[in-house]
Amino acid sequence: MWKKIFGSVDAYKEIPGRDDPLFAPINWDRLPRHVAVIMDGNGRWAKGQGLIRTAGHKAGVKTLKGILSTAIGLGLDALTVYAFSTENWKRPTAEVDFLMKLFAEYLAKELEEMHNDNVRIRFLGKKEGMPKSLQRQMEEAERLMEHNTGIHFNVAANYGGQDELLRVMQSVAAKAAAGSLKPEEVDAGLVESLLDTSGDPPVDLMIRTSGDQRLSNFLLWQSAYAEFYFTEKNWPEFTPADFVAAMTDFAKRDRRFGGLK
Repeated sequence: MWKKIFGSVDAYKEIPGRDDPLFAPINWDRLPRHVAVIMDGNGRWAKGQGLIRTAGHKAGVKTLKGILSTAIGLGLDALTVYAFSTENWKRPTAEVDFLMKLFAEYLAKELEEMHNDNVRIRFLGKKEGMPKSLQRQMEEAERLMEHNTGIHFNVAANYGGQDELLRVMQSVAAKAAAGSLKPEEVDAGLVESLLDTSGDPPVDLMIRTSGDQRLSNFLLWQSAYAEFYFTEKNWPEFTPADFVAAMTDFAKRDRRFGGLK
């Protein structure tokens, strides 16, 4: 994939194989299928380093490369990351503009190698709100990799969980108004087929960095029975070893899904 994968701002790691010492603590029989990550703390990390906020976002991209490579090495079915929420438009214009350019640079630099590594990328949320040139890049990336059979790498950009559910309800209402859908035909399977993550398993593990312990309007339906893992580390400090620690913690959880054993 990438010749050198950054696991933190100042360290890199090759893509790990099953025999990599990094994976020594892994219980291969109790891995999550779908991991979601709220990549929080870029700005806080930058402030702590005496840098401007945009430096934190750049460092966060390097961290993401390391975590994606680790997820591939683990053989996860899906990795979904929260890149830009519907609420993030409230941030200063200069920061928003920088993030849009950073998305474009990321795609331009990493697209071919992700494709060669059999990654299937998909963007969750509403592309319509993004810059036109970036929309074209996102659509081209999805078309290029739509038949890949490796990890499903979902990037939530201009995404909000409530907005997603509203769009699902609008779609259901439109089908009902057209006479192609009866009320008794509305079930969980139909809803899931209309979600942005259609075709992916539910979220098994939700990771949030930087200390906050809330969902922040992310994957509300998909995370109904997700396990949560919180860390005080800011996202640029989060390493592949930290990701493995979250996997080993998940393996110890007793998941009952509302029932009893």
